[in-house]
Amino acid sequence: MYTEIIVILFILLFLVIYRKSTGEKFYKYISRSIAELYNKYAPYSFKVVREKTKELGKEYTPRQYAIQVAIFGVLAAVISYAYFYSIIISIIYVIAAIMFVPYLAYLRCNKVYSEFIFEQIQVYSTNVIMEFNTTQSFVKALEGVRDSGVLEDPVLADVKEMIAIAYSSSTIDEAIEYMNSKYDFYVIRNMHQLFLQITKEGSKDSGEALEGMLQDIDMLVENVYRDRIDRQTFHKQFLTFGVALYFLVAVIQFLLGRDSYVQLTQLFYVRIMLHAIIIINTYFLISGEKYYNEDVGAE
Repeated sequence: MYTEIIVILFILLFLVIYRKSTGEKFYKYISRSIAELYNKYAPYSFKVVREKTKELGKEYTPRQYAIQVAIFGVLAAVISYAYFYSIIISIIYVIAAIMFVPYLAYLRCNKVYSEFIFEQIQVYSTNVIMEFNTTQSFVKALEGVRDSGVLEDPVLADVKEMIAIAYSSSTIDEAIEYMNSKYDFYVIRNMHQLFLQITKEGSKDSGEALEGMLQDIDMLVENVYRDRIDRQTFHKQFLTFGVALYFLVAVIQFLLGRDSYVQLTQLFYVRIMLHAIIIINTYFLISGEKYYNEDVGAE
């Protein structure tokens, strides 16, 4: 017990002395370290996603990251100490919990980015159809959308590339294939297929077909936004339930008595079981968080 106290005091003393010597606040040091880790090891694709998240104003501030680190650290300390009554084990779990912060930031940034892309695809599809009804030319419709100011990068850059491909190849086939490969949404594939048929085969009732496509897009958007609301409700309930599962050990201690419980934790197989409970429940929470943040806007 005394060894554990000495170790934790030594760590805290080192951190305090180091922070005072550099004149930097502790939470700023933590957030700066996380940011440097992101920039050094994050893949290029994630850096692009994170930059767009910043551009949209939805990236966490250093203070918010520091608060998240503190919350994870405190929860891990309380939960692990309630299980094992060991400061050393608590320190290990605190470090492990804080290491999940970058992964959760990755999931959250991907969620923000996927929501943005879906909204841009909806804007692209709707406006191309409306422009086509006026120009009766797919390329001219793309140019109208490009110049309208309703799109942002990366979708805007891809529309410009489509126009360049269409002019260089004198057909819309390669341009459509390019866009389909970039954005795997059935609404885009269906719309492009309809434009191919109209362009190559002609259609007397193209206006009616395009109107039907607009209605499909409206229904899709409505379903996606309803799904977001359902996910948010589920997410709050899921987190509440998941965190509550950790504290079932309090019920066991109440039934057995604290002294009897502490004696049980000295048994090797009991400690293995307790570690397994924490790990399995953590996996359950992380899997749920991954589900909540992925496939947003999926069809």
